[in-house]
Amino acid sequence: MALGLLIVLPLVAGEQVRVGAYHFPPYVVKPERARPGGVLPELLAALNAVQSDYQFTLVPTSVTRRYRDLESGRFDLILFESPGWGWQNSAHVALDLHIEDAEVYVALAEPGRDQGYFEQLKGKRLALYNGYHYGFAGFNADQQFLRENFAAVLTYSHDSNLLMLMRDRADIAVITRSYLQNYQRRHPERSKALLVSQRVDQYYQHHALFRIQSPLRPETFAALLQELNRNGRLDALLQRYHLVVPEPLLND
Repeated sequence: MALGLLIVLPLVAGEQVRVGAYHFPPYVVKPERARPGGVLPELLAALNAVQSDYQFTLVPTSVTRRYRDLESGRFDLILFESPGWGWQNSAHVALDLHIEDAEVYVALAEPGRDQGYFEQLKGKRLALYNGYHYGFAGFNADQQFLRENFAAVLTYSHDSNLLMLMRDRADIAVITRSYLQNYQRRHPERSKALLVSQRVDQYYQHHALFRIQSPLRPETFAALLQELNRNGRLDALLQRYHLVVPEPLLND
C-alpha cells in the first residue's frame, strides 16, 4: 500500500479549473489547437507553474456559445471579458482584473486626411470582427443590425479587416489596440500606410467571470494573480502584449 501511495501521489495535480477561450487575438489565438497562442495560454501556464492547488486547463468555445457554456458548467471561468458584452442575462460572479485595453478606428493614411475623418461613421464602409460588441453601435453585436445601419462587413480576423483597408474594400476598421500595436511591430512597413484614430470606440475594463458553482472563488484567483505578480512575471507578460495596468494589479 505504501508503494501504491508513492505511485499515486505525484499524479495528483490539484483541483481542475476549466477556463473558457475563444479566438480573440491577442488574448487567445486558435484555442482549439494543441498549442494555442496569446496572453491567456501563457497566463495559465504561468499559474500552473507557480502553485499546485489548482490545475488550469483551456476549454475551447466560441464567441456566441460562451454564454451558455459558462452557465452549463462546460467551463468554470472566462478571462478578459466585460460584464457588458452580452452577459447581462447570464448568472456569474465578476472580478475586476484592473487590466485595460481599447478599440480604435483605423483608416488608410491619405493626403489631406486627418483625425476629422473619424468623427462621422455613417456613410463609411466599416470592417468589423464578427461577434464583437462595439461602442458606436450601442454594443449591439447583431449581424443584421450592423450591416443595415453601418454598412458593416464582418470577418473573423483583424488581419483581414486591415487588408480590406489596403484593398479599398472598407473605409474604416475597428481594431483592438493591443492587437494593432503588435501588428505594427510585426509589419512596420504597413503601419506607415495607416491612420489610427485618437478617438477610442470603447475602453476594455477586463474582468474574470466565474460560474456560480465554480470550484475557484474570485478572491482566491485574485490572490493567485498577486502571487504571480510578486516576481514581475504577470506585469512582464501584459507589457509584452501591450496591455495596460493603470493601477497596482488587483489592489485589496
